[in-house]
Amino acid sequence: MSSVKKNLEEIKGNIPSHVTLVAVSKTYPTEVVMEAYNAGQRVFGENKVQELCEKRDQMPDDVEWHLIGHLQTNKVKYIAPFVSMIHSIDSLKLLQEVNKYAHRYDRVINCLLQIHIAQEETKFGLSFEECTDLLKSEEFKALKNIRIVGLMSMASNTDDPNQIRKEFKSLKQFYDKQPSLYILSIGMSSDYKIAIEEGSTMIRVGSSIFGKRNYA
Repeated sequence: MSSVKKNLEEIKGNIPSHVTLVAVSKTYPTEVVMEAYNAGQRVFGENKVQELCEKRDQMPDDVEWHLIGHLQTNKVKYIAPFVSMIHSIDSLKLLQEVNKYAHRYDRVINCLLQIHIAQEETKFGLSFEECTDLLKSEEFKALKNIRIVGLMSMASNTDDPNQIRKEFKSLKQFYDKQPSLYILSIGMSSDYKIAIEEGSTMIRVGSSIFGKRNYA
């Protein structure tokens, strides 16, 4: 059994049935990603639009592709025809662009609003207040080709589990006040177990499945 298949089976065996596993395939070659596909994984996440499009062309049609990295408005057109979900919506402007291209391809694209909960300023995302204002705005209500199905976030890059738990908890409390949302995408290789304890319904796991990344 390949190590990818073994890792995948181990993770799937240890997460609750209501939690969706997004296998984060960024930087891994297609033949390695195909090991996960051949082991039954169908939901894959990519950070960069170019890499997402390349892998999509090389892999079977039944893969559900999620864009999980920061998305620039000028790149939306490349993924709008096929992307299953966009995790990283952090502005009304980006949402309007997704809506425009979804309309062009006669699709409704599922989206998550990215919320900033981490201590680092470098991470993208809306504040709780900005998220609330967006969801209440008339401009948002006018968009017919996108569907906001949940929230996504990343915890601080820290070894302190209490800090991570606190951040996830604050997001879950906010999420619970949004009755129309049903996906909470939190938790990566380093902290998905804490995320699940704090209410995650979708985890984004890469290196724990595919092994150490080579960024060269």
